[in-house]
Amino acid sequence: MKIIKKVQAGTMQSSDLMVFLEPADTLTVTIESTVLKQFGALIRAKVDEVLARHAIEAGVVRITDRGALDYAIEARLETAISRATEA
Repeated sequence: MKIIKKVQAGTMQSSDLMVFLEPADTLTVTIESTVLKQFGALIRAKVDEVLARHAIEAGVVRITDRGALDYAIEARLETAISRATEA
């Protein structure tokens, strides 16, 4: 799938996250998190898993996390991908 427009999903509430996607020629993933030291690798693994499932190979992915659990990360990213890839 291809990211064709700039979108966002989520909130900045505690235990949630904001996902920002926008078109680009290469894939860039940036993660900001209050728990980056403890869970950064797990957050990145979940993001990579969802991107791979949707065959996203290019775009800017920016995650601003406030301690979201893995299912919330997946749901917010799925929502953003759905919005970014629809015509």
